[in-house]
Amino acid sequence: KKKKKKKPIKKKYIYIYKQTSTDRTMDRVVTLQTHIKTGGGNAMQCGGSEEAKAVENLKGLARNLGLDIQGARVRRTSSRFCLGVEHGDYNGTELFGVGTDRFIWLAYKPRKDNKVRIASVNFAKDGVTEWTLGTAPPPGTNPDSWSRFPHGADHVLTAAGYPLKTGFDAVVYGNIPGGGMSRSASLSINLILTLMEVNNMSPKKIPLDENGKSYEIVELAQRIETDYIGSPSGYLDQIMIYYARAGLGTHFLPKTNEVRHIPLGCDASTFSIGALDTGTDRPGLEKSTYAIRSAECKKAAEMLARKYPGQVETIADLTDEQYNETMREWRGEHLGICERIQYIHEAKGRFNTMLSAWKSGDIRTVGEVFRLDGHGLRDVYRISGPELEVMCDIVRTVPGCLGERMLGGGDKGASGCIVQAGSEPFVLAAVQAAYPRSHPEMADRFAVHFVKVCDGVTLLEGLI
Repeated sequence: KKKKKKKPIKKKYIYIYKQTSTDRTMDRVVTLQTHIKTGGGNAMQCGGSEEAKAVENLKGLARNLGLDIQGARVRRTSSRFCLGVEHGDYNGTELFGVGTDRFIWLAYKPRKDNKVRIASVNFAKDGVTEWTLGTAPPPGTNPDSWSRFPHGADHVLTAAGYPLKTGFDAVVYGNIPGGGMSRSASLSINLILTLMEVNNMSPKKIPLDENGKSYEIVELAQRIETDYIGSPSGYLDQIMIYYARAGLGTHFLPKTNEVRHIPLGCDASTFSIGALDTGTDRPGLEKSTYAIRSAECKKAAEMLARKYPGQVETIADLTDEQYNETMREWRGEHLGICERIQYIHEAKGRFNTMLSAWKSGDIRTVGEVFRLDGHGLRDVYRISGPELEVMCDIVRTVPGCLGERMLGGGDKGASGCIVQAGSEPFVLAAVQAAYPRSHPEMADRFAVHFVKVCDGVTLLEGLI
């Protein structure tokens, strides 16, 4: 008997497939309606309309609060997307990532005195933060206020011997998702650069390189979080934002603080980078699992330095032979420490594979390494969170998803994915259908961002 022909599938449905990490088989698991909601879970692209929106927001709040930014400059600093090694910065590994087009915009105009008056569109209810330069509150003051960052910039620069005498009126606006894409580092870099420019200063400890960059800016921005706020921040975020260039990956070598810009070996339009904002609020790093892992890794490095004196300063310094010996001797007594060492050593081992794949344009391999790093962060480093992993589980089912994992400090915030061009609407549809079922409390808060590689720091004039 002839088999009956199956009825064609209606266009309003798509198939979502599940790809297992072991056998990579494709099993149809569910059909989903492709209706695109207009509330929570929007797919967000950032372009000229977002810039125009930012400018209007800056002008509007300045007008409402009486801040003078007429004719002001606007400094725009990006977010970042780390391709490797996440959490490698405070463990001594090489780093690689890109700047992405979610931004902090800071409109500022110098004053004729030494006062700073600044407000945030995102925290408009806080009103104007005002103080005289050199008199910022002591570290630890106002632990839950965004004003910690401008106060911290003043504190850090003053402590570093920069005499700040000229203040400014300013308004800040950002559209960087919370957690995972480094909005705090973006804001810190912006504030350091703005205060130095307004006061006609250049970095004095580390001179500018041929590209007009100084690693001292990275150090100063990091100190806002470590010294003033008390957050155990590494330097990955600051590097990936400050040095980011459109169309290029940023490769950082920690032994020499050298930065190399690596061209992509294929057409960037063949794939997309996605940021999957879970809608969750992550506390500062000082209140998160990040602080615990950072302390564990510091302890591990101290133990390894005693075990291999003069040979090992960070976990990343371990040779394969030393690693294997350490695992045999310590796993029974120091299981947690060994798991942290394991993730860093394995991720370091994958790094050059990922970097070579980027150079050759093999985005599929870049995605595979990205996924394997995610498994390590989840199962060995143990720094992910349930919402982050639900996002990963969802997008992993979509054909064309090359890799996915949590981003940033962990616990909450955003996950990320690398997908083939054309898969973006299916990623969006899958997330919109499945994520609210798992976390209905986030139904109006989550979002999917498809981002482009961009410059990390841009100075804009004539907008205000």
